[in-house]
Amino acid sequence: MKNSLILTCCFLSLAISTLSAQSDSSWQEKPSITIFGFLDTYYIYDFSRPQGNVRQDFLFNHNRHHEFNFNLALIKINVQSTKYRANLAWQSGTYVSDNYVQEASIIQNIHEANIGISLNNANTLWLDAGIMPSHIGIESAVSSENWTLTRSLAAENSPYFMAGAKLSYNPNDAWEISLLALNGWQRIQRVTGNSLLSAGSQLRYTPSKNLLLNWSTFVGTDDPDISRRIRVFNNFYGQFEITDRIGLIAGFDLGLQQNNDQTGLSQTWLSPLLIGRYQISDQWRLAARAEYYQDPNEVIVITDQQQGFETLGFSLNLDYQPVTSLFCRLEVRNLRSSTEIFESPSGISQNNIFVALSMAMQLSKSVY
Repeated sequence: MKNSLILTCCFLSLAISTLSAQSDSSWQEKPSITIFGFLDTYYIYDFSRPQGNVRQDFLFNHNRHHEFNFNLALIKINVQSTKYRANLAWQSGTYVSDNYVQEASIIQNIHEANIGISLNNANTLWLDAGIMPSHIGIESAVSSENWTLTRSLAAENSPYFMAGAKLSYNPNDAWEISLLALNGWQRIQRVTGNSLLSAGSQLRYTPSKNLLLNWSTFVGTDDPDISRRIRVFNNFYGQFEITDRIGLIAGFDLGLQQNNDQTGLSQTWLSPLLIGRYQISDQWRLAARAEYYQDPNEVIVITDQQQGFETLGFSLNLDYQPVTSLFCRLEVRNLRSSTEIFESPSGISQNNIFVALSMAMQLSKSVY
């Protein structure tokens, strides 16, 4: 509790002291207002043929079998000024149903609700607060921003969103450094009985448009005080544009957690990831993914298997984008587990193959 109070006070003290040194006239610029809309419809056929329409408990996007549905419908208003900014976004879809089940129903349809202010005259230091996209991982909830249609196992089992405050600093065009105070691990509301805020950090290096290196962290707990276990998580990735047509993403996640509040960080999980993309033409793209997820203590992925969760995955994507706002995508994906965890007509299987189809559209218009 004491550490949380100190962290919060540091954020507030820095904001107040910096703002007091700025001229009032610098805040008078009229902001621009942009409306963004996104809709992702999909159909998936899972050859394991699960009994229900929900496919896997550890997948949180495009997770319905043999059913036409929409993963995410999003309407967002963005306000941007030299000195302040804000985002308010409403959402619906199976992504919301699968990811926000632990939140109160009144806030489940809020995708973003945040405000940011500049803290120095150079506008290189910002404080943002509210509900925001997670600082962890290269894949977002908006599928058009990702190289593959479905999300990697690493992305599905790390936060997509967060609630808290973010202090970010850009010393130059290449570097961005962020510190965060958070309500928890993909939490809008803190866990009942938990009095401890969590913390995070992000270090991004973009020396050119062809290279991006990122290191993100989370330190905190997802338990009430009575059973508190500290969690430490690291997310590393690099994005490389090798040529005008060839791109590569390499990532690695490493998590550690206490078994109980009297032990060290004895429980670990990890996930390496590799995605390659080839631009066939202006309208056609190919992408291939190889991934692995190991959670021997089932800290994140719960299957009730004595051996824990261990899965290897491969996928192949074909994308067609006839215009900038329309995305037509096909993905074939194979997941193979070390234990039998996938439903099949004959019982439980170690192997899972599915085909995913999606049509998505995004539109953006400046209204002011």
